[in-house]
Amino acid sequence: MPMILARPLCAFALAALMAEAGLAQTAGAPAVTAPATVQAEPGPGDAGAYLAARVAAAESDYRAAGAWYSRALVGDEANPGLLDGALISAMALGSFDVAVPLAQRLLDLGAQSQPAALAILTDKAQRGEFDAILADAAAGASVNELVDGLVLAWSQLGAGKMSEALEGFDTLAATEGLEAFGLYHKALALASVGDFEGADAILSGEAGGKLRMMRRGTVAHVQILSQLERGDEAVALLDSTFGTGQDAGIDALRARLVAGETLVYDVTRNATDGMAEVFFTLATAISGEADDAYTLLYTRAATHLRPDHAEALLMSASLLGLQKQYQLASETFARIPTDDPMFFVAEIGRADALYADGKTEAALEVLQNLTRSHGDLMQVHLALGDALRRAERFAEAVPAYDAAIARIPEPQGQHWPLFYSRGMSQERLGNWPEAEADMRRALELDPDQPQVLNYLGYSFVDRGENLDEALKMIERAVAARPDSGYIIDSLAWAYFRLGRYADAVEPMEKASLLEPVDPVVTDHLGDVYWAVGRRLEAQFQWRRALSFDPAEKDATRIRRKLEAGLDAVLQAEGAEPISLTVTEGDDAN
Repeated sequence: MPMILARPLCAFALAALMAEAGLAQTAGAPAVTAPATVQAEPGPGDAGAYLAARVAAAESDYRAAGAWYSRALVGDEANPGLLDGALISAMALGSFDVAVPLAQRLLDLGAQSQPAALAILTDKAQRGEFDAILADAAAGASVNELVDGLVLAWSQLGAGKMSEALEGFDTLAATEGLEAFGLYHKALALASVGDFEGADAILSGEAGGKLRMMRRGTVAHVQILSQLERGDEAVALLDSTFGTGQDAGIDALRARLVAGETLVYDVTRNATDGMAEVFFTLATAISGEADDAYTLLYTRAATHLRPDHAEALLMSASLLGLQKQYQLASETFARIPTDDPMFFVAEIGRADALYADGKTEAALEVLQNLTRSHGDLMQVHLALGDALRRAERFAEAVPAYDAAIARIPEPQGQHWPLFYSRGMSQERLGNWPEAEADMRRALELDPDQPQVLNYLGYSFVDRGENLDEALKMIERAVAARPDSGYIIDSLAWAYFRLGRYADAVEPMEKASLLEPVDPVVTDHLGDVYWAVGRRLEAQFQWRRALSFDPAEKDATRIRRKLEAGLDAVLQAEGAEPISLTVTEGDDAN
């Protein structure tokens, strides 16, 4: 069956922020585990509030959890577990004014809590109390090995002890597994005090070897080169790292450089900014490895220290979305101002969050407004087209995709999704010639793209056209994605439509194992069983398919098959009945 392209553009944008130019977690680096927290135990207070807090926390409903933990604490204010739960909820909400007193109460009770240590550290960094941070470190305060080393070095810088700060970064750079982190932050520290030559020597790889940097690190290097009056090199760095036309923020930066503007260095203006980068660096390093709730604490700490940290805001919102906290995600996306280069990414993310929250019209309104304010961007029209297609408003989706494609002078390989998405919309509208043309154009751009091969091949099979070509397309898709239930379903269905019923059984059973609750795959399995004479099994699978909430049109057809059999349904539709190959010993009645 065709695999629908489901990829919110914000996710791609965030991937671009974190991946290709990413500071990857260095091999051999100490693992960053989930925070040491205090387990809550019911005390003499409100047991109902305690249980409600635990349920809300398990569902990542931070607002509700915070409210219930606060209520439970009224009668049990010294319960470390309740304090820790309330603290984590407050930090996840970005409410450090609430979190810090809770953290201090925890530490005063002698509890060991990484979130509490992080909250206190963040608060002191925000206040510029670097001597106090150094004193705490000397007394044994700790978050984790990586954070401790970077925090100590940035605090030395904040306290005016530059030599000690550089020694701290050098110590990290000499520690196995932490080399990249030490070098990267040393470069940022040097740039923060105006030593752009020293910073460039590190970021260019001349001192310490080549670094794989985050998008933000590359932007920092570009700003540094601009400050050194090496604008041409800055442009070349942008082009070699990002290309053109892929990132509106980068394109805007490039235009300013080409116009001769000297860029201000503002990635780390001071030690507090440096601490924000520590937390953001760690969040990107552990993203996808640690629990999303834990990673969120670091991105929230980063934005508490630097409210204009667009990348950290985007990452916070994305993490909230992954935890199905769509309202909080939407609110966090909305914090990015309209004049920020990443505003359009944030608005696309906000629309995705609204859509996931069941607010389809609100999501579409956000994107329609964005086409008016940022109509020159291909990504904006693509996002609108995708949203309309998800809402099954295919006639409106096609013009949106037209507008997106019109903004690409010469489509390249990475643009295949535009033609694929428009082709899917055309196919759903019944405009098959246009749909086929778009699918073939997508394959011209990316000949081995399994999603397109699968969709076009399946469509041919379903239409009874070009069956030999369709089978070859689907076989190529299966070779590329051997564990995709949807693609394997297409292969089995191609065999079925070609009359190769016995050949269809094994791949269809595999597809069903991979997609055990998909109504279409399960329905297809029933048809295949019917075709080889396994009628009781066919009826069982059709009943299962009905339990998986199929589309009403499909459900009606499945009920007819259960009442009269597949052959009768095919005859009523004007098709030839299947020639049964009854398996020996099977009940064909």
